Amino acid sequence: MAPNSEKDKIEISQYILGHVPKEAEVTRIEYEGSTLAVYAKKPEILVEQSSVVADIVNVIRKRIVIRSDPSVRLPEKDSERAVREIIPPEAEVTDINFDPSLGEIIIEAKKPGLVIGKNGAVLQEIIKRTKWRPHVLRSPPLRSKIVTHMRHYLHSESKERERILRMIGERIFRPKTYEIGDVRITALGGVQEVGRSAFLVQTRESSVLLDCGINPGSSKPFEAFPRLDNPLFELDSLDAVVISHAHLDHCGLVPFLYKYGYDGPVYCSAPTSNLMTLLQLDYLDVANKQGVTAPYDQKDVRECVLHTIPLRYGVVTDIAPDIRLTLHNAGHILGSSMIHLHIGEGLYNVVYTGDYKYARTMLLEAATTEFPRVETVITESTYGGPDDFMPSRVEAEERLTAVVNETLERKGKVLIPVPAVGRAQEIMLIIDGYMRRGLMKEAPVFIEGMISEATAIHTAYPEYLGREVRNSILHDGVNPFQSDYFTVVEHPNVRQEIIEGEPCIIMATSGMLEGGPVIEYFKSLADDERNTVVFVSYQIEGTLGRRVQKGLNEATMMSAEGKLDVVKVRLHVDSIEGFSGHSDRRQIINYVTHLKPKPERVVVCHGERAKCHSIANFIQRNCGVQTLVPATMETFRLL
Repeated sequence: MAPNSEKDKIEISQYILGHVPKEAEVTRIEYEGSTLAVYAKKPEILVEQSSVVADIVNVIRKRIVIRSDPSVRLPEKDSERAVREIIPPEAEVTDINFDPSLGEIIIEAKKPGLVIGKNGAVLQEIIKRTKWRPHVLRSPPLRSKIVTHMRHYLHSESKERERILRMIGERIFRPKTYEIGDVRITALGGVQEVGRSAFLVQTRESSVLLDCGINPGSSKPFEAFPRLDNPLFELDSLDAVVISHAHLDHCGLVPFLYKYGYDGPVYCSAPTSNLMTLLQLDYLDVANKQGVTAPYDQKDVRECVLHTIPLRYGVVTDIAPDIRLTLHNAGHILGSSMIHLHIGEGLYNVVYTGDYKYARTMLLEAATTEFPRVETVITESTYGGPDDFMPSRVEAEERLTAVVNETLERKGKVLIPVPAVGRAQEIMLIIDGYMRRGLMKEAPVFIEGMISEATAIHTAYPEYLGREVRNSILHDGVNPFQSDYFTVVEHPNVRQEIIEGEPCIIMATSGMLEGGPVIEYFKSLADDERNTVVFVSYQIEGTLGRRVQKGLNEATMMSAEGKLDVVKVRLHVDSIEGFSGHSDRRQIINYVTHLKPKPERVVVCHGERAKCHSIANFIQRNCGVQTLVPATMETFRLL
């Protein structure tokens, strides 16, 4: 640590020691990520006197977390026994885990209120008896394998996690070398195209990467991955990576950074952290099955997990000496975030929207439009073309119902290729609701691929879902994802029975017919004109989904034996746009005009070239805001 950084830390430590009760027995003060961790032998005293800590935070302007000194913590087995004695049985505790790197005991219960107790009395007792800090979660209705695996992995690597957090903290709070200035952004991918999103934000002092995705529609590495060969991109000087959401075109290449020596943090929302890991591992699995060499392996995904710092919406976090980050709801998929960067002390503010939906859906609330400050907004434009007006959500739901009913009437099967995250859960809610109301013909609905695991992650984070689903899960105890109509396909052996069986609905990944279980169904169902394939999400140029959508008559596909088969495409092809997690042209324009405060500049990205330019011209002409459509490898200055 540089000398004057050490001096600052000593001054802060002395201030804290001078203002906390002596009887708390503070043993050390460490930077851990963006927070200051105060370790004490009697942490319950500091927790009880929370106003003292709040006063210190107001003076030093850094977040403080109270941890117990590891030497006083009760062993894990004894702590678990004590916790089960303290918590009343009617709380229905379902799981207890430990995170030694944070000194936390994670308690999952069906009635979390009873774990907390009146005015936090039960929590206080747990801290007093065990010296572990309780973190209380509601038991999810569906158990997620990936959440469990990630917890166990972080537990087994807690010493390494501690090292990482301390190293990140020292980097964030290092002394500034330069005055603030020269804020610039370089587009490394995801401009005038959909796929491989990546933006490098630089000040004189810091360097932050927003998203690091792949292009699933391209097989050429030069077009499939962001342009990390740009001379301005230096892995060694990268302070942070911030991920807007878990789709692979935004997070698919993050583990690659660790493969080549990145040792810094990844910031994202908690659901994004789990979903991102799920989709990265699936990406490796699909590459392996297709005989393609992936750009990284599972070890790199695990490194990514170890370095990820999940953030809640609305929490301001230091990520570099001169940059603060806040995440806000983007309404696109579970945990999707708009990234707000506050540069310097009120000097400049950037909002990077990632993918967003400026409308409420069954699954999520609409994207946030209010920020403390914003000078430049970087907006997606996937549906920014002059003709990109989507039907209303109700029209889309009715259209899907009609297509399903017509197909089932002619004894056909409905195949719905879906991305595992977002669109799948939205369509599940619609099918369940319409069948229960008797508007859609009842038929078995088979759920394939990663959908059930992604759905379990949704139920682990009900607070991120739309109001009605959230209330249904939290207050009514009804989980709409566990409908009697749904059958999860546990094993590939069952597929042939489904293909040869009665009329039904099959929801399978991937959403663009690029690998995954949907391929087997498509090959078997494509030749029968009684069947229908329904596209409910965006089909990227170059994917099989896009070619089928455009009227492909024959598809050359690989058989299980590795031979090329020619598949006749005779089934009905339907595209229903209204389910997209993206905003259409009208919603993008509404979003930009409703942004508070009004931005000075709009940068348009994440759309085909013509769409980017079309909406940029409209915004400049009609909203009186300067617009920019950067090209790949282009750098533009904000200050």
